[in-house]
Amino acid sequence: MPCSSPASVVFRCFKCIERSADRATGAAGPVLVTLGVGLLGMGTVCFFDVIEPTLPFRLLLTPLCVLIAGNMFAHYYYACTVPPGFTQGPVAPGARGTAEGDRMPEPRGWNWAPMRRDRREWEMQMTPARVTLCRRCGGRKPERAHHCRVCNRCVLKYDHHCPGINQCVGIYNERHFVLFMFYLVLATWSFVIAGYSNAWEAMGFEHDWPHRSPGVAFIMTYILSIAIGLAVFIMLAWQVWGIAVGETAVESQDFAYYRRLAKERGETFVNAYDIGKRRNLELFFNTGPDGLHPWWAMLLPLRALPYTDGYSWARARGEHVGIGFRPDDEVLTDEEEA
Repeated sequence: MPCSSPASVVFRCFKCIERSADRATGAAGPVLVTLGVGLLGMGTVCFFDVIEPTLPFRLLLTPLCVLIAGNMFAHYYYACTVPPGFTQGPVAPGARGTAEGDRMPEPRGWNWAPMRRDRREWEMQMTPARVTLCRRCGGRKPERAHHCRVCNRCVLKYDHHCPGINQCVGIYNERHFVLFMFYLVLATWSFVIAGYSNAWEAMGFEHDWPHRSPGVAFIMTYILSIAIGLAVFIMLAWQVWGIAVGETAVESQDFAYYRRLAKERGETFVNAYDIGKRRNLELFFNTGPDGLHPWWAMLLPLRALPYTDGYSWARARGEHVGIGFRPDDEVLTDEEEA
């Protein structure tokens, strides 16, 4: 029996490590959700027990704090429980995807052109998504859908798998995921700013600790609020920027490849999903003139639907229609396939 080459042995070892990491990520999800709920609950109890009674203008600020806490818990619940949006199953038993997605495709023959700086004249059109078969699960995979190795299913508008919510971030729960991060940042920063004097008091430098919540718990919550607030703010800023430019986390990797390839050719890659930062944000939150929800719906802990079902997408149209994308091109690849 011929011996395997060193390269194939190394490749199998890395694949084994990767599969083990995927299983560990899936197993860690429930633990992280339980930990997250516990930390959020501890922080809320400490805030309303220690900080809220000392707030100035309590009649105005207390309802606002209740609204922030309610949004934080509600959107975390939605992000954890609303399915991200899975694609349809296989066409036939044993069906597999085509070989077109086995590697990152070279955009040969695409309609490249310099990016127009004035995007205000662009209009939007809804076009059906091109549907292929996933080579891993055999399901129908429209563009912007990707196969998640942890869930072992294709997710519509897949962004990433988040252990903190124990599932993927996809088309139906991405809005709640982003709003949860926003209200979490708002809550932690409010805790840090309003609780500064209480933290000093909890360390015993000035007065005895008169509150029901233990001083140690308050100090731990205060330190965690600083760390979590800063870390989540960075993630939120990156996530909102991706929304504003019309790309998901996975697409940002794919588009970086296409931009680099276009630059080598002296051309410019244009993302046809990008129809202007303001309009991209309106579509994401499904607000604006044509949106299903009013803008103030983001201030309330409400469920909300996306503007599409994942099988059709808004694209720029006009003189730039099709730049960077054509309906008959395979434009995205899964991480596994890339």
